[in-house]
Amino acid sequence: MPYIDPAQDNPPIVVVQGLFKAFGLIRAVDGIDLTVKPGTITSLLGPNGSGKTTFVRILCTLLQPDRGTAEIAGLDVVRQAAAVRSIIGLAGQNTAVDDILTGRENLIMMGRLYHLDSKEARRRAGDLLDFFGLSDAAERRVKTYSGGMRRRLDLAASMIAYPPMIFLDEPTTGLDPRSRLGLWEVIKGLVERGTTIFLTTQYLEEADRVSDTVAVLDAGRIIRQGTPQELKDCCGGDTLLWVKLANPASTNTAAHTLRTLDSEKLRVDAVTGLLHLPAREGNTTLVQVVRQLDSAGIDIADLGLRQPTLDDVFLQLTGRRAETESREQSDDGLEEGEPSGRP
Repeated sequence: MPYIDPAQDNPPIVVVQGLFKAFGLIRAVDGIDLTVKPGTITSLLGPNGSGKTTFVRILCTLLQPDRGTAEIAGLDVVRQAAAVRSIIGLAGQNTAVDDILTGRENLIMMGRLYHLDSKEARRRAGDLLDFFGLSDAAERRVKTYSGGMRRRLDLAASMIAYPPMIFLDEPTTGLDPRSRLGLWEVIKGLVERGTTIFLTTQYLEEADRVSDTVAVLDAGRIIRQGTPQELKDCCGGDTLLWVKLANPASTNTAAHTLRTLDSEKLRVDAVTGLLHLPAREGNTTLVQVVRQLDSAGIDIADLGLRQPTLDDVFLQLTGRRAETESREQSDDGLEEGEPSGRP
């Protein structure tokens, strides 16, 4: 696989224009425009029912749009679906590996399904087992593998045809922190070799750390897109101030009192009850908050300054926190990540 420098002016590998898909009266994908640069990681974030699954399934040729176009490496996902499937990989939430077969046998089988001859399938299986750190377990049945090992094998299976682009649906769901970290190291290694990664994830700190671009999807539309830092800047720059009140019943009064500081950006977290507002002047803003609430007779239980996260972006843009379920219902009533999209 040739190295692709994302800093160079390469044509986008994904071009989506006016993509639309409805299920009855539900507009699952409602006029999406998107481009993805090759050799990068793009994360798609969105609450349940936002259209993530439908959008990814269209890009992977598992669903046809009602209108609009989507191309991957210049190939139309509807008119040239078979050709698109030959240049992409897809790893869903559930690992699509056979417990009875060994790790090596799984990869060889997948290579044969991609129409590789036996010799080439074996060669690529060996290379991928080495790359994913599974050589020592290559002859073991997959039912003996840990969760992290199964995820790596599943990702290796999606790579058996050396596709220039891989779609990952919640790739680290259900993994322990150590396995998650190890899998991300592997994914970053793939990108260094030129692979383009398009993923959905419920772990916003992961998207923040590894993504070149983040797109926030809500109600079938991309409502904000940019680098993680660009998105965090929309939440008030480098610093946020949070306030916990001694009496939650005072929340509305406190919010009204503090709106003079930044009425457009001040928000109340419905889950935690915390008040959040930008603190561009750091400690100066903190002092102002304390003085205003004290003048209004509102007691503070705790407060502090912190850096914004993508969770703040998500909450501000959608009015909701990111979902924490390991599985979610897709827009057409099917569970995300299924079918696996294997050939």
